[in-house]
Amino acid sequence: MRLSIPRHAFAAACIVLACMPPAGAAPAGAVRDGAHDFDFNLGTWTTHIRRLLHPLSGDKSAVELKGTVTVRPVWGGRAMLEEIETDGPQGHWQGATLFLYDPAARQWSQTFFNSQHPLPGSSLVGGFANGRGELYAQDSIGGRMVLVRGTWSEIAADSHRYEEAYSGDGGRTWETAFSARLERVAP
Repeated sequence: MRLSIPRHAFAAACIVLACMPPAGAAPAGAVRDGAHDFDFNLGTWTTHIRRLLHPLSGDKSAVELKGTVTVRPVWGGRAMLEEIETDGPQGHWQGATLFLYDPAARQWSQTFFNSQHPLPGSSLVGGFANGRGELYAQDSIGGRMVLVRGTWSEIAADSHRYEEAYSGDGGRTWETAFSARLERVAP
């Protein structure tokens, strides 16, 4: 199946991505390998998730979920698998994320799978700089093409934050549609 992307949406995505610093940007002459950028995420975490029900609609109704996230290395550490188990107002929910590192591009991809609709979503692609990860994609919400930005921040030994924001105007403004606060479960 071939995805048809309107020219204006593609151009907007290119502008946003061109404005991003190169993944893992390092001083001139230094080559930075980001293969271990997601190592902080390995382990078991409790999570509190807040997700907008109708992003970019003006409706601020949200659902809150609490649960557990387990992240383990696969393929000898060249990839990571994240398993999510949560409970909320609609009951139990599961998801999974596959993180893959491309050593040639020195970038990560992040692909999410929802247990209720197990087809992969759009893969976010990007990297880390200055202790913050930003990965980008283009996706469709209600038939409308949008830019997606996944941000990994506030990274500490026992906690971190993940947020996903959408832009319907080519990256000029962003609405946080998903946020998760994770705290490490003691071994």
